[in-house]
Amino acid sequence: MLELSKSEYASFFQPYVDILDGNSKGIIYNLEDSLNRTLLVLENISEAKQSFRYAEGKWTIKELVQHVIDSERVFGYRALTFGRNDTTHLPGFDENDFVKYSNANDRSYAEMLEELKVVRLSTILLFKSFNATDFVKAGIASGKSISIKALGYIISGHLLHHLKIIEERYLI
Repeated sequence: MLELSKSEYASFFQPYVDILDGNSKGIIYNLEDSLNRTLLVLENISEAKQSFRYAEGKWTIKELVQHVIDSERVFGYRALTFGRNDTTHLPGFDENDFVKYSNANDRSYAEMLEELKVVRLSTILLFKSFNATDFVKAGIASGKSISIKALGYIISGHLLHHLKIIEERYLI
């Protein structure tokens, strides 16, 4: 078990950590569990709902799925960079621009779900490659310090955060 301290990540990530109901089950468990829970819902969304927006200016479900894929890639790159002792300060990213230019609504939903699975498998294998010393390594991303351990938990929590939004706002 890897205890996570609030000093290991910026406060704006707190909702993603909180949604995990603690971190006692570990990073790999949370990565696997959050994907499985999400796929149970996403795989049953009708074609009509995939392009649904619950309000003006909100993302479609396809755009939201693309957002979690893109975010996971960014977070995974951050973990890889810090794990390899690269001290480069990494930039933030504008999730709205990423979605705007993603062409998500023109993509096959089945392919997007396959991509989500593959990206998550890659993330799991990356985190399995880290040892105890690696998990405490940290770097600067978006102007804030963040540890590899925190990134592992945040990746899972971010996915569950968006799953909750889908369940509460899109599937009503």
